[in-house]
Amino acid sequence: MDSQLQTLIELQGYDARIAALDAEATRLPKQIEAIQASLAEAKKTLETLKVKIDAGRKDLRAKEKDLEVIAAKRTKQEARLYEVKTNKEYSAALLEIEESKQEKTEEEILALMELQERLGGEIREAEVRFKTREEQGRQDEAIVRKKLAAVEQELTGVRGERTTRARDLPAALLGDYERICKARGGIAVAAVSPTAICGGCRVTIRPQAILELRAGTTVLMRCESCGRYLYWQEAPSPV
Repeated sequence: MDSQLQTLIELQGYDARIAALDAEATRLPKQIEAIQASLAEAKKTLETLKVKIDAGRKDLRAKEKDLEVIAAKRTKQEARLYEVKTNKEYSAALLEIEESKQEKTEEEILALMELQERLGGEIREAEVRFKTREEQGRQDEAIVRKKLAAVEQELTGVRGERTTRARDLPAALLGDYERICKARGGIAVAAVSPTAICGGCRVTIRPQAILELRAGTTVLMRCESCGRYLYWQEAPSPV
């Protein structure tokens, strides 16, 4: 095989590997972002519960103060029973006491206490879940970052090897190869097997061109349909 054609084939192999590594180097940071976003969402859920229970505590304290005010009011009202002088005043005092008894502050306090107890349990469970998730998230992120570092290191190496190999080609040929790569989805060199079909565009190659490819008499041959460089590839031997 012609040395320039061999170089083009190797260059295409490097470019395919670089494209795959580039895609991985783009995907992995997004995976890290997804892990961090998931942890942030879990933390937000926990903080929301904490805010809710803090608001409940404030409401509970306010209700307890209301209850103290009501208790003082009842004590004062009950004391008035001994001070009234007429039946009318006595009836009015009893009515005030009855109305104060109908206030639902005590029931509201009990309901708030039950809510606080339930929310407290939910927070404890949420904290346990978050700590477990956070630890798993750290481990997952460390693994992904390690993969990313390896990909970036390999990418640097492959790019260096590609640059070195590309120096073996004339500038005009290298430029032509890169132009075809860009126009043909990264495939500038295509194999032709005994089926006599271009491996790039699947168009049948002329018999004379097949003979020249097999004989290696033509240094560089292009597909008349897609313009890719062609090389002969024997069919694999049956096992």
